[in-house]
Amino acid sequence: MPDAIELLKTRRSIKPREMSGPGPSPAELETILTIGARVPDHGKLAPWRFLVFEGDARVRAGEIIAGVFARKNPQASPPDIEVEKKRLTDAPLVIGVVSFTRPHPKVPAFEQELSAGASAMNLVTAATALGYGACWLTGWFAFDRDVLDGLGLKPGEKLAGLIHIGKAAGPTEDRPRPALSDIVTRF
Repeated sequence: MPDAIELLKTRRSIKPREMSGPGPSPAELETILTIGARVPDHGKLAPWRFLVFEGDARVRAGEIIAGVFARKNPQASPPDIEVEKKRLTDAPLVIGVVSFTRPHPKVPAFEQELSAGASAMNLVTAATALGYGACWLTGWFAFDRDVLDGLGLKPGEKLAGLIHIGKAAGPTEDRPRPALSDIVTRF
């Protein structure tokens, strides 16, 4: 297992199409989800939950996405619809981070949404620490209410992201990162 600082310095996203199986074991998935829940959460509101897609559930979710896409895009070609069907099938495991807010006198909605984002990043980091590739994605369907309803999200719930997890199929390249001199100022 890599040193924590080295892991954080070298972590990179792996595209789902560059992933293969096997995915995490049940014990590893429990570890990933446990770490996903260990995030800053002012007020202990837990303004997020996890929606796990593995096995045939990834295909069923893709059918919902493709169905909404076809209905809203009647001119779409069969290959375009097929692309939508496969949105969650490249990686062996996908975890949806469902975000919601609760009225609270001291914890604004924005802070609750940031907690969901921190949860998504912890899932990515935990999967990486266990030796998997991971990628946090959204896409048009993550913001489409009909898709969200089809996936079982409640009114008021949003999809903060989908964390795709699998083994890297080959070597991966890092992308350019911003120079600290471009992004750091001192007050």
